Amino acid sequence: MITRFLLAVLFSLFALNAAAQSRELPDFTDLAERHGPAVINISTTQTVRANRMFPQMPELDEDDPMFEFFKRFIPRQPGIPHDFHSKSLGSGFIISQDGYILTNAHVVESADEITVKLTDKREFKAKVIGSDKRTDVALIKIEASGLPSVKMGDPARLRVGEWVVAIGSPFGFENSVTAGIVSAKGRSLPQENYVPFIQTDVAINPGNSGGPLFNMKGEVVGINSQIYSRTGGYMGVAFAIPIDVAMEVQGQLRTGGRVSRGRIGVVIQEVTKELADSFGLAKPSGALVNSVEKGGPAEKAGLESGDIILKFDGKAVNASSDLPRIVGATKPGSKVPMQVWRKGSARDLTATVGEMPEEKTTQRSQKRGKPPEMAANRLGLVLSDLSAEQKRDLKVSHGVLVEEVRANANGIRAELRPGDVVLSVVHKGAGTEARSVDQFNRLLSQFDKSAILTLLVRRGEQQTYITIKGLADK
Repeated sequence: MITRFLLAVLFSLFALNAAAQSRELPDFTDLAERHGPAVINISTTQTVRANRMFPQMPELDEDDPMFEFFKRFIPRQPGIPHDFHSKSLGSGFIISQDGYILTNAHVVESADEITVKLTDKREFKAKVIGSDKRTDVALIKIEASGLPSVKMGDPARLRVGEWVVAIGSPFGFENSVTAGIVSAKGRSLPQENYVPFIQTDVAINPGNSGGPLFNMKGEVVGINSQIYSRTGGYMGVAFAIPIDVAMEVQGQLRTGGRVSRGRIGVVIQEVTKELADSFGLAKPSGALVNSVEKGGPAEKAGLESGDIILKFDGKAVNASSDLPRIVGATKPGSKVPMQVWRKGSARDLTATVGEMPEEKTTQRSQKRGKPPEMAANRLGLVLSDLSAEQKRDLKVSHGVLVEEVRANANGIRAELRPGDVVLSVVHKGAGTEARSVDQFNRLLSQFDKSAILTLLVRRGEQQTYITIKGLADK
């Protein structure tokens, strides 16, 4: 009798515990049903003029797993000029009932035609109101009214560990819902100086780009933009643009078609504990000034190389990555206070903020009918020499232009993009300038296939180092 009683008690406790746990698990059904209709599928088409080197090869996107198979195993034929349509997919979400839509800039970049598909199967042609590569935000518009739209949330109120939901079109599967938690906030990524990314473990894959990230109230807190992946697919690390950043950008795009940002003309680096100790700072914080642009706003304000910027316009600079965001968000022409650390003490300066020039993108060669022997080099790169006009626009004296990035014979794909300019090669501490395609490729032929090379690359207005491990066989 006692044994039965104890078993009954234990069973009741187990049932209560299971019920309590089930109550703690979130239910996403209402959120998906209520806000899914405001999430749209975006497909783009771009007409590309190219030499078709494989006449029997089917029309495949470069991201298609079968693309490399056909490229490697179908014999090359004489080059034939050929127009083909490059298609891509992405996501977006409606922010107003009259048809304004937010997405990523890379989703609609260079598109000749943009088609928006709603959950009720209606399709519309969209036009780009404006896009901003520095934040990867684009605003597009369709001609419609009475559309479902999303509500905006406050990313500042997000807490690490909080549940979030993504809706989008991974691999073209429309209105797919995935969920996870906020892994971190304020993440800085290489070459992404103006966005304090929200990191999540929500399943994000190609096609999710531009889709919304919701909190559990059904408010949009971010735009899903990037993933960290060694395979090209989901690995549990995804990044979203905070919606407050995106809305500020879209406001400027809607009114002026472009984004105006402040600049002061400095090159900065992170303050490590060792640097903080050597400069007499109590803790590592601020942005250490490496160099000051001659005649720029910072020099006119009295800023010197070796200064550490602690505050800008009253806002604390806790890390060097904070400064570009704070300065970029400041209206050009504004006079703002700066607090800097110099020679063991803090001092105040005043700077008149300049305006960041629009980002220039080096255009690929417009030559028609490239000869069929235009093959990739040992890095998997198809290169061309810079014209005098390109050198003048970029303000460089040398370099080679990346036309195309392919996997090399060993399956290694360099982390470069078409439009990048390779300025020099560094190997074992020794640097060599890239003067021409022939000279650059001859230089590559001197290295062993296991060599580790670092390339100095010009991308837009920025320069960055990209390390490549392993070359194709000679």
